[in-house]
Amino acid sequence: MKQQVAAFSDDECEAVYRAILTRRDVRSEFLPDEIENDVLARLLLAAHHAPSVGFMQPWDFIVIKDKEQRRAVKNLFTEANEEAAAMFSGERKEKYSTLKLEGIVESPVNLCITCSRKRSEGPVLGRTHIPQMDLYSTVCAVQNLWLAARAEGIGMGWVSIFKPEKMRELLGIPEDVEIVAYLCLGYVKEMYDKPELEVAGWAKRTELASLIHADRFGASAATTGLADALALETERLHTRYKTG
Repeated sequence: MKQQVAAFSDDECEAVYRAILTRRDVRSEFLPDEIENDVLARLLLAAHHAPSVGFMQPWDFIVIKDKEQRRAVKNLFTEANEEAAAMFSGERKEKYSTLKLEGIVESPVNLCITCSRKRSEGPVLGRTHIPQMDLYSTVCAVQNLWLAARAEGIGMGWVSIFKPEKMRELLGIPEDVEIVAYLCLGYVKEMYDKPELEVAGWAKRTELASLIHADRFGASAATTGLADALALETERLHTRYKTG
């Protein structure tokens, strides 16, 4: 008879949930301190141990420390950000202009995570009917890295405002390799209790109960018995870690 896999201890579980609930997208709180190589190695190892459909492991990691290269990336961001700002209007546009949306030069390490879409030849287990599974797997690597960074006291910010073709040219990325994430990493002086965009009044976290469906999309989950547990655990965890 097989034994049930043991759960983590209470302290270990709390550490996992703490990393998840206190993770933040960092833009403006970076310190200039270098990230030690052993710490960076652990973060990359965490990313490399992400789940991947068919065990494809489609990711690559471009580690960018050179200041001139980071300045060149910042220029790509600035160009695209001016275009992005013009897409908003009224109060939204005014609010957008006050937001700091990257820490490319301020952070000591930038990391571009890519997905090699032709790394696996022929049919790939698990990707036979949903070809995007390699991209989804690479996003899992980003999340692993983000949680490990939080546990190490390192802030991380995801930059997505740039023209991919120009970033591809700057970083020498082949045409069959997709850019999934451009990340800024570094030690930080502080992290917000709530997401920075919520603090800035841009958006609020959606109540989880409104996103849960019973058996089929659109069917109310009010009768699933989860409502009370959701309320209790949300209050307990947010109070414990002073998050929102």
